[in-house]
Amino acid sequence: MKKILRHAVLLTSALLLAACGSNNPTAETTATSEKTATSSSDATSGASQQEYTDPTELKDSYDVIIIGAGGAGMAAAIQAKEDGANPVVLEKMPIAGGNTLKSSGGMNASETKFQKEQGIEDSNDTFFDDTLKGGQETNDQELLRYFVDHSADAIDWLDNMGITLDNISYSGGASVKRIHRPTDGSAVGGYLVDGLIRNVHEREIPLFVNADVTAINEKDGRVNGVTVKIAGEEKTISADAVVVTTGGFGSNEELITKHRPDLKGYVSTNSEGSTGDGIKMIEDLGGQTVDMDQIQVHPTVIQKNGMLISETVRGEGAILVNQQGKRFFNELETRDKVSAAETALPEHYAYLIFDNALATRAKQVDFYKEQGVVEEGATIEELAKKINVPEADLKATLDTWNQAVADKKDAEFGRETAMDYDLTEGPFYAIQVAPGIHHTMGGVKINTNTEVLTKDNKAIPGLYAAGELTGGLHGNNRIGGNAVADIIIFGRQAGAKATEFTQK
Repeated sequence: MKKILRHAVLLTSALLLAACGSNNPTAETTATSEKTATSSSDATSGASQQEYTDPTELKDSYDVIIIGAGGAGMAAAIQAKEDGANPVVLEKMPIAGGNTLKSSGGMNASETKFQKEQGIEDSNDTFFDDTLKGGQETNDQELLRYFVDHSADAIDWLDNMGITLDNISYSGGASVKRIHRPTDGSAVGGYLVDGLIRNVHEREIPLFVNADVTAINEKDGRVNGVTVKIAGEEKTISADAVVVTTGGFGSNEELITKHRPDLKGYVSTNSEGSTGDGIKMIEDLGGQTVDMDQIQVHPTVIQKNGMLISETVRGEGAILVNQQGKRFFNELETRDKVSAAETALPEHYAYLIFDNALATRAKQVDFYKEQGVVEEGATIEELAKKINVPEADLKATLDTWNQAVADKKDAEFGRETAMDYDLTEGPFYAIQVAPGIHHTMGGVKINTNTEVLTKDNKAIPGLYAAGELTGGLHGNNRIGGNAVADIIIFGRQAGAKATEFTQK
């Protein structure tokens, strides 16, 4: 009988905070300031039970070893198991989820059954063009083509596992409603991780936490396992294939400043575990990296703690104003452009302005209120006083915007999306935001089979990678909603191709 360790974990609102947990190698984990790991007895009513395999159950050999238990890793594990492999997942942190837990928006996909049911006209070609435009036409177009063409299937795959993303809205850089969210409009991250973990356990896939992989091993030019530190011991585990899904390097200040000195000191929205370990291990094997200087800043981040304010808020119709109470840019432009516009302001920050109707549609706002980052006013004038902006100017800004929504024409800044709702229902709200490091678009180079490539563009036999540690898909700028799509689409592909490799 498999031994299981149970951790009660908050998979909902608290996971939107910046990570500050401990990488303690012991199985028993105390609560972090992120409130992601507590003992079962301390679990609140909002906690979800995560189960992890006891370290004593770790075997010497598996068909496929997956390094990293974020969305890409768990998707790879589930697909590998479905295809007949015996996979294992090794996660260095005390809980599974990684950066996926912190995702607050949704998953982009085109030509989905849910879009069709809701009368939303979209196509894979339009999705391709939007992403290529957002990435300033620097995207790896082979990866991008595979990505968009397999996005609807990924939505179906999740739905068939009880992970339903049928609430569809806009995201920055998208020309149509394409970002898929949980039915109630809540943050996708906790919901997705909860569902993936449930499916991992249903398939009896071993998932070890506090399992720090320090090296990917190879023999005769072929990957054959890993070295892992677990329960105070260092072990060598063999495998026919290894899938690396360790995430990006958004929490590694040294790497950030090495590739982008201009971002030194920026707050980060990333999980503490996003330190680029997988990239370094793959480089040690001769793997190629691309676009390492392409690091995305997100325009709506709370500066004191790195908490991300979901793009859903703007996607549901919020506007951005400066300290003078005036709009200054198209809020639904790509993240790089919106961030640059905020940075160019004298105060280097802006306010998200929205109303009670929007707060009802975007469930994340409840959490933001709980965290004390939302200012509230019964009227626009009262809100203006709270945030110290000219009352008449903020009122005029809202009046102009509401007329633009009625006319379906933003004469000031040319916004064309997320104009379905005006901002007229009190109370009114404001959140002060500024840019923060959010996503590293660069990483190891893969092909559409998720094989890791050398500097000579040759596949390293038995080595696969997916998710944020890979580079090329997003080009110079990632469209909001594409990260979750990336981890599921290419996570599945990595699991499938690694399994196929073991069966040759």
